[in-house]
Amino acid sequence: MEKLFQLKENKTTIRREIIAGITTFVSMAYIFFLNPQILGQAGVPTQAVFLAAILVAVFGTLFMGFFANVPFALAPGIGMQAYFTYTIVFGFGFTWQQALAIVFLVGVVDIVITLTHGRRAIVKGIPSELKAAIGGGIGLFVTYIGLKNAGFINFIVDPGNIVTLNGKPFTGEAHGTLNSILANGGVTPELTKFNHPSALLALIGFIILVVLVMRRVPGAFLISLIVTTLIGIPMGVTNTHIGAGTSVGHAFSELGQVFGQSLGAQGMGSLFDSWHHASLALVTIFAMGLTGLFDAIGTLIGIGNQTGIFSKQDQKAFDSSTGFNSKMDRALLVDTFTTAFAGIVGTSNTTTFIESASGVAAGARTGLANIVTAIGFALMILFAPFVGVVPTAATSPLLILVGIMMMGEFKKISWESLEVALPAFFTSVFMAFSYSISYGIAAGFIFFIIVKFTLGKFKEVSPVLLIVSAFFLVNFVVLAFM
Repeated sequence: MEKLFQLKENKTTIRREIIAGITTFVSMAYIFFLNPQILGQAGVPTQAVFLAAILVAVFGTLFMGFFANVPFALAPGIGMQAYFTYTIVFGFGFTWQQALAIVFLVGVVDIVITLTHGRRAIVKGIPSELKAAIGGGIGLFVTYIGLKNAGFINFIVDPGNIVTLNGKPFTGEAHGTLNSILANGGVTPELTKFNHPSALLALIGFIILVVLVMRRVPGAFLISLIVTTLIGIPMGVTNTHIGAGTSVGHAFSELGQVFGQSLGAQGMGSLFDSWHHASLALVTIFAMGLTGLFDAIGTLIGIGNQTGIFSKQDQKAFDSSTGFNSKMDRALLVDTFTTAFAGIVGTSNTTTFIESASGVAAGARTGLANIVTAIGFALMILFAPFVGVVPTAATSPLLILVGIMMMGEFKKISWESLEVALPAFFTSVFMAFSYSISYGIAAGFIFFIIVKFTLGKFKEVSPVLLIVSAFFLVNFVVLAFM
């Protein structure tokens, strides 16, 4: 054990690593109930998603522990779950099989970039304040989704503002079954009156979560999820029916229907069947890969540097070395391989979870803590029958608060400077209100170039930014003529 994880060198003990690993597990367990709720809306069988997330988390967390020897656990990221369902499937019109193919390709591209050290050029080529705007914008996006799913926001649609009905121009009358409405900017949002049991339960759950988090209660997210679900029983919101179709055996049967779909005819086989699909897929792959890269690096540096998990030699090796001698290099490689694996198994992109900070705070310094966390993840398989029990009202508060926490990235932006504020604003706001992380990144990059050109500072625009922005512009032109 000592030789494998170098406990003495990292100034830790087996007991401390075990306690810290359990702490990380408790802090992250909620994600396995949230993942099926979001991806399930895209049509992916919920129990399959539940198991897929667990398998991927176990794989990535063990890989991180043994290969990189750092206490950072991996699981499907919340921002990427939202991106998968609300942007790729609902917004761009891809099937969930094609969306999984995109996840797999993101992992493959990231692996190539990481192995060739191309990530260094990308990281250095994009201004730090735009990176912060991307992180904060994803937080705004996730919070907005949480507010909508909780039922806190209603939308008033005046007939005069309806553009199309069921995909056809609106003539003033509705015929047949109502499937979709496209309205213009005249749609008005309003706060709900909280007279619906589901919205009221979500409000109760959010208050419980805030109290627990503010009191720094370990496992606050998981406790809130369980308590809110139980409160929802007498309110008639929680579904207490657990039938034969929700057993662990049935869950594995569903997983068999999803596993490998990303590489099949309905996935990769149809992903590039038209110029429209191809352009959207390429933009999405880039945007997801870029976001995942920043997310992973931000989490690793943010937690690792503060605690000494990454030494100065590690940081120097990451910045200049051509090999994989540093823990950070190896950790990033694990992150990319795990995302590729996620696409094959049947879930959204994985990320190095910020909740790992709870385990680090409890004393985790090596990969041994990850082994303990992974064992906890594996035991979650036994809870597959309860996937359909947890109501949206119990998971929505988690989205809202996680999004709020992610918006802490905004403090890194110099808002008093319009040169900085304009591209940062469009990056973050477009993510939430266009329901697309891709379009937010595109808006930020394009306005950054416009601002620099206007101020005569075009030399400050990196070739990476120019190439990416040009690709985004071509995509917008293609979409305009579709």
